[in-house]
Formats: sequence, C-alpha cells, structure tokens
Amino acid sequence: MLLAALDRGYADPRRLHRSGREARLLLDNAREATAEALGVRPDEVTFTPSGTHAVHLGLLGLVRGSRRGTVVVHSAVEHSAVRHAVAWGASACEVGVEGDGRVYDGDLVENACSPGVAAVALQTANHEVGTLQDVGRFELPNDVPLFTDACASMGRLPLPSGWAAAAGSAHKWGGPAGVGVLLVRKRARWRNPFPGDDRVDERSTGFENIPAVLAAAASLQAVVAERDEVNARQHGLVDVVRRRVAAEVPDVEVVGDPDRRLPHLVTFSCLYVDGEALVTELDRRGFGVASGSACTASTLTPSHVLEAMGVLTHGNVRLSLQRDTTRADVDAFCDVLPEVVAEIRSRVGL
Repeated sequence: MLLAALDRGYADPRRLHRSGREARLLLDNAREATAEALGVRPDEVTFTPSGTHAVHLGLLGLVRGSRRGTVVVHSAVEHSAVRHAVAWGASACEVGVEGDGRVYDGDLVENACSPGVAAVALQTANHEVGTLQDVGRFELPNDVPLFTDACASMGRLPLPSGWAAAAGSAHKWGGPAGVGVLLVRKRARWRNPFPGDDRVDERSTGFENIPAVLAAAASLQAVVAERDEVNARQHGLVDVVRRRVAAEVPDVEVVGDPDRRLPHLVTFSCLYVDGEALVTELDRRGFGVASGSACTASTLTPSHVLEAMGVLTHGNVRLSLQRDTTRADVDAFCDVLPEVVAEIRSRVGL
C-alpha cells in the first residue's frame, strides 16, 4: 500500500489535474479510515507533521477561539508539548496530581470555573507512567472547552468523551514517524493560532505527506482491530514486570496506577542509580528502554512528571512493550535487571 501511495500520492491534493485528484482521493480515504477507527467524523480529522504539532495546533486553537481569556488549566503531568504551547501562547494554571499521577478532581474543576480560563488541558494517558485520566468525567463550564493529549493512547484505547480537541501521533500506535492527527469537534470554538495557508481546510498545516498519512491510517485500523487481544496480553506481561521488579530489585519504586493504565507501559525507579547508566547497560544486554528522569548535560533537570507525583526521580526506567513481546522476553529482562542495578550501585560503593 505504501509503495502504491508513493507512486500515486505525490501530487498536491488541492490541484485539479489528474495527479492531484488521485492524491486527493488517497487523502480522503485516509481521513475516512482514521475517522472510522477513532469513532469521529471525517471532517473532524486533520493530519499534521507530528503529534507535537497537533498538540500545539489543537490547544492554542481553542485558546484563540475563546471569548473568556487566555488561561489554560492543566495538570502538572502534561507532556512538555502542552507546557511549551501554554508558555508560548497562553497563561498557565497548573493543577497538582496524586501519587499515581491522577489529577486532583476538585482542583481541576474549581480552577476551570475561574474568570479568564480559555481551556482545560488534560491528557488521556501519561506518556511516562501510563496512568489514565478520567477525561470525560469532569463537569466543566459550558464555555470552557477541553483539550486532550491522546498521543500515548490513540489507537491502543478508545477515545474518551467530553473533549473539544484531541491530538494523536502515528508512531505511538506503530505507524510511520512524521504523522500527527488533530481532531476538532464540529461545533468547537476553534481558530487557527498560526499563519494561514491557502487550503480548503482551515486547520491544514500545508502539503500533507500522503503516502505516510495513508500508511498511518492503515496501521491505525490494524491496531484497533486487534487491540482487545493485544491489550489483554500486554497488560498481563506488564503485571509480571511490576511484580518481579518490586520483589527482586532492592530499593525500587514501581510508579503509576497498577490497574488504570496503558496496557503496554511500565515505569520504575531505582534508588542510588543513574537513569542514563541503566539505559546504557540494559542496551548493552539487548534491551532498549528509556528513562523518564534521564538528565541532559545542558539542563540536569529530572522528569517533571515524576517530581509532580512525589516519587523517586533517579534511576528511572520506562519499558514499552512491543506488539510481539513475549513472556520469555519479559522474563529475560527481569532476570538481568537485578544484576545490572547491583553492578551500577557497586561502582559508587553501594
């Protein structure tokens, strides 16, 4: 399909010549397939160059369309894309979270009712610890729209209710990199916050990468079709990791909600261990993991998510299971982890 799209989807879909019409047909097909998989209208779907761009466009578009002000109420564990968007084009009102990463319900609603609030931003699921938020449950004022960053969950879980705009990222569900999805409800008060383009769709971000968009839509359909079976299997494998890590590695904290979470993600922190060292040593043994608290040489700043939750920020490991991850893979990881942690601790005399 991708090769066929490369052959037929190279033209500008807004042109009237034959190649343009063929490209437009592919783009429309991708939009309809994406809408069907997500349970939304095709005219609510816009493809963007990345999930980050979809976040910026969706959230700031609600701010610009607001008649109440420019304040965005958001949880303390929102992705940096949300935080950067607010810092660039709005004012922030941050709401704290509980130890599992879930937002304080009353605080979110109370702050949303304050004068000058343009929108509320609440992620569907946390990118680092996997905790799900109760997005559709909050009773917000009718003129305060909700933006949800669904990049971590789109495709893997059904979309929640109650949002006016949502963002997703194709590579998160196994699609190609460089494709984001912006969803804006038909009656949402949304205005493009960036310079316009001579496109039919007011939310258009320019010339779409049609082959990649088509591949993203096809992969989304495949993920949605099998997610019940895959989610159940991955949820069980994550339970194994959570149980074994807590039992077999001394001075470790497994973070995030143990049940209401993304099915494929598990995060834990090890006391007296550097996160980057853990990532490096596990990589040498064939396990590619990330560290939510990995500091960069320029900022030396730990994860704001883990800090907001009040959990251990050092020695953090974020493990994301792939579709074909097996119990043997999980057991092999858990078998080698205590040795790696002990080795790193021994280097500093522990």
